[in-house]
Amino acid sequence: MKKEFWLERWERAEIGFHQGEINPYLRRFWPELDVARGGEVFVPLCGKSLDMVWLRQQGNFVLGVELSPIAVRDFFREQGRLAQRVSGGGFDNYIADGFCLACGDFFDLREEDMAQVSAVYDRASLVALPPEMRESYARHLVNILPSGTRILLVTFDYPQAEMPGPPFAVSVQEVQALYGQYAEVRLLAQEDVLAQNPRFVQRGVTRMQENIFLVTLR
Repeated sequence: MKKEFWLERWERAEIGFHQGEINPYLRRFWPELDVARGGEVFVPLCGKSLDMVWLRQQGNFVLGVELSPIAVRDFFREQGRLAQRVSGGGFDNYIADGFCLACGDFFDLREEDMAQVSAVYDRASLVALPPEMRESYARHLVNILPSGTRILLVTFDYPQAEMPGPPFAVSVQEVQALYGQYAEVRLLAQEDVLAQNPRFVQRGVTRMQENIFLVTLR
């Protein structure tokens, strides 16, 4: 999947993946991450997610990475914050009030960029990637994060043949295959969410689960 796909989605405001409220799994399972107040939380492919606002309200510094400058601009505008732009390391970094959104390519992030990160929240990143990109994504994420980092990961699982992604189907077995050699992978919950997603029913999906994992890097 090319960068242009996501840039065009934001340009055309085709952002059905954006949630208008805080994700309930973030609230429910946040204690599992055991992040000290003031710790840095990384949100990959963050868009303009309101979950970042909730994370900041818990007293954490929020580091996001996002390809689209429209998403970054809209986040700060909608939150009523004026961000300072600081360019460096291949990114335009927009900084304000405990947020730093790095506008650029996730795969350009370096280990030094993640040095202060103590936790990761991935609700819309892994599931946004087609199968051929997910292994590279997981390997790069593991390589740049400090050891011991905890990841709260939310995935969809449904019969992939019934609907083209994104969001793509990512099974429990695939998550274990992607991260198992680098981390302890614990399945926290499985929820049947088809009834809450009528747009997917309309597209022909007959089964849909959300799986929530705690991934702890070794």
